[in-house]
This record gives sequence, structure tokens and C-alpha cells, in this order.
Amino acid sequence: MSKDLVVILTALNLEYQAVRRKLAGPQVHLHERGTRFEVGAVQGTSCRVALGLTNKGNHSAAVIAERAIQEFSPVAVLFVGVAGALWETARLGDVVMATHVYAYHGGTSEDDGLKARPRVWEAAHGISQLGSHLARLNDWADDTPGHGRAPQVRFGAIAAGEVVQNSKISAEARWIRQHYNDALAIEMEAAGVAQAGHLNGAPVAIIRGISDRADGTKSSAKDRNSQPRAAANAAAFATRLAVELVGEQEQIDMSQADKARMADGLKENVSNAAHNSTVGIMAGSVKESSVYVNAAPKVTRPTDLVAELDGFREYLKRHHAESALDDDTCREALAELGFARRAATENTPESSKRATMALKRLRGLIADSPELVAKVAPLVVAAGDLS
Repeated sequence: MSKDLVVILTALNLEYQAVRRKLAGPQVHLHERGTRFEVGAVQGTSCRVALGLTNKGNHSAAVIAERAIQEFSPVAVLFVGVAGALWETARLGDVVMATHVYAYHGGTSEDDGLKARPRVWEAAHGISQLGSHLARLNDWADDTPGHGRAPQVRFGAIAAGEVVQNSKISAEARWIRQHYNDALAIEMEAAGVAQAGHLNGAPVAIIRGISDRADGTKSSAKDRNSQPRAAANAAAFATRLAVELVGEQEQIDMSQADKARMADGLKENVSNAAHNSTVGIMAGSVKESSVYVNAAPKVTRPTDLVAELDGFREYLKRHHAESALDDDTCREALAELGFARRAATENTPESSKRATMALKRLRGLIADSPELVAKVAPLVVAAGDLS
């Protein structure tokens, strides 16, 4: 698994561009069968995104999704774009994250009518929980003047079929609202992506911005205004979710590495270099001997972490003064360090996570300096341990 990469797929070029604007330095990645992806990092983070275009329809989306999963082995697959609202619950510009997906075209035709035989895929529990958490934080949306109320994230079913729905009174529209009356939105690709994720064991999230009401009012003129806004909101939430998913994976990896080191440490002895012997240390100091222990002091309190962050700040400034770090990188790194320090002093349930994410963004900024990255790594672990 690529532990720092999330696949994001879209069906429309407008949706693709909305996500692409969130990425720094996207580079073309060509699949052997000709499918083009672009791989870049979410701006200001170490989270990488492989971005691809599926075009319309569940079948095309399923093929490209499976191809992306096989090519990148991502932490998760996010399908991002616009959709029509089936009910008044979701407003234009709001974001719907699917709790489950209906492939609504499954059915059997009998003398007394068409009977629904849907296939259903539930969203992965971890992704659903994280999405709900980000919605509660409510700090993911871009500040866009002139668009009125801030978008909200709504959670519920999404119906996916093979036709564009733009009516409330057609036979198919009435049938959908009768048999799938808990679906918040309707679109044309989510079932294919969900199926590909299910077959390949990859977590999938479907994230849709509401661009119309699927009620006969959809038009090219209105789409020119509503679609870009809905796509931008979906892209903003999706990229924030991607960053958090990668961050959680990094925390899991570090926790597992710590456990492995601890297990190895229990098997190892302390080496007394002066006498080539095994010793047990009970004294406060050891003279005329060099003792090596592969462990670092553990930061256990917010005040300890703040002191460590202050020390790293001075080290970062010296690095900059020696021209080993450019002005822009140093300025942004100091800003993230400030965010982490403030979070560490808040002593709230969310402070540990905020400090950890700020330090991870800092680590992404200084990725070209192994010496600095090595000093940040234990601070990231320490921030996570404060929770």
C-alpha cells in the first residue's frame, strides 16, 4: 500500500480541475493501457493524490477505479464531483458524503410493475467516522465571497444509475423516489467505484457537491453557475479528507514501529563498552564507561512538547541563517510550528490532533532536508501521544 497516497477520481473535467487546483506540482503518470493520471501533493502537506478522469457512467468509473487501485495501492479511493438533490434537505452547494450507495437500475419487470432489486455498498466505517468528524470541525470550506451561507456536509444514501435525472414527475423519477426515498442525491458513477473498491479491498468514499435538484429545472445556463461552486466545495472537503486519511495512516505506522522497537528492545541487552559485558543500570550515572541505549526521552506533558518546539524553532532559524533553508520555506515552516505550539498549549480533546497535523505539514515543507525531518519525527509522535 502507498501509505501517503489517496486516489481521487472525477467524471467531468470541471470536477477534475476543481481538485487539481488543490494540488502542488502535479506530474503525469501514464498507465500501461493509456489511462492518464496526475500525481501531486495537496498544497502545504505531504499527502499525495493520484487524480484521474473516468468520464460518465458506472461501467467506465468501475474500470478506471480498479485500474487506479491496482496501479497505486492507495490508502483510499475518493470519488468527487457534482450530483442532483432528490429532496429539499440538501441545498445547492452543500456536500453529500455517501453512507451507502444504491445501484438503482437493478430490478425485475413483472405484470404488476417494476420491482426493485438494488445492489448496495456501505461506506467504510473508518472513512465515515472521519468524514463526520471533519464535518463537526467545520473548517474545511474555502472562503469564497459572494456565495452566501457556508456549505454544509450531509450524510446519507446516494443513488447511482445510468441516465441523467432531471424530473420529479417522470415514471422513473417517481419510481426512484418511491423505492429509494432515503437517498439524498442521484448521479451516475458511484456504484461502479464502490464495486471496484469492494472487489479490491480498497476503502471508498463518495463525495458530491449539490449542483441541481433533479426536478426539471436543470439547464446549461444554471449549470454554469451552480456546477463550479458545487465541484469546488466537494473538492475542498475531499482533499481535506485525503490529508486526514494519510495522517491517520502515518500515526498507525508510527505506533506500530514504536511497538516493534519496544519488542526488539526487550530482546536486546545494554552494552557496557568498557568491559564488553551486560549490565543493569540502577545508578544515576556511569563513569569510565560508554553505555548505549536505543531510546529517547518521552514527552508526556504539553509543557514538555512546547519546550521541544521552542528548541526546534531556534534550530530551524539557525538552519535558515546558514542558507540551508530558503526564505519562503522557513516562513511557512515557522507558521506551522506556531500552529503546533498554540495547539499544544490549549489542552483540549482536539489539541493533540491539531498539533500533530501542523507538524506533519511542517515535515512536508522541509522534506528536502533530512536533518530537519529527523528532528521533527519525534515531535510528531510526541504530539500524538498527548491525546
